[in-house]
Parts: sequence; structure tokens; C-alpha cells
Amino acid sequence: QVQLVESGGGLVQPGGSLRLSCAASGMIFSINAMRWYRQAPGKERELVADITSAGRTNYADSVKGRFTISRDNAKNTMYLQMNSLKPEDTAVYYCNTKIYYSSYWGQGTQVTVSS
Repeated sequence: QVQLVESGGGLVQPGGSLRLSCAASGMIFSINAMRWYRQAPGKERELVADITSAGRTNYADSVKGRFTISRDNAKNTMYLQMNSLKPEDTAVYYCNTKIYYSSYWGQGTQVTVSS
């Protein structure tokens, strides 16, 4: 059974940093592309960053230069390092992967950026 579990969210002041983790199980992690999405209340879910099995990365323009996606295949874990956080980064952040026709999601972790 594929399971994705996010952790690392919380409350942080503007300009601060957080490191999110996504622990995967029930899949061959090393061959799958992985993605981070986020969704704020009343907003559409948006793709934040993705990383291929080979380690190639892409970022939304809104986070480029501030966020870094990475993966550790030995630990079956994906990370999102978030620096210089802004109030508009406030959202629930979700881990995602796709296996054939099925998409799998974690439970989400709340990130709140506020003074």
C-alpha cells in the first residue's frame, strides 16, 4: 500500500525557514518522480516543485530562488527546504506521486507565515 506522510509544518515569522519532509512507503521510491503541491483556503491547488528520479528539479516562479526540493533515495524521503518565507506562502502543503493512472497524496502539513 502506497503511503506518503508529510511532516515539518508549523508557524513561522516572515523571513523565516521551514524544512518539510515526505516519507514514502509501499512503492519503489527511487524510480518515481515526486512533487510538492500547496493549497490555501478558497484557492486552487498549485504545483510548487517537482523532482524526477534522476534528480532534475522544477519550481513555480513564486518560489524560485527561495525553495529547494531534494530527495534521499536511501531514506525513501523527499524534502522541501523553504527559506525567506512570505505570508503568501501560507497553505497546506501536500506530497504527491503518480503511478500509472493513480495519484497518491499525503495528509498534508500546515504552513503558516505570520507575525
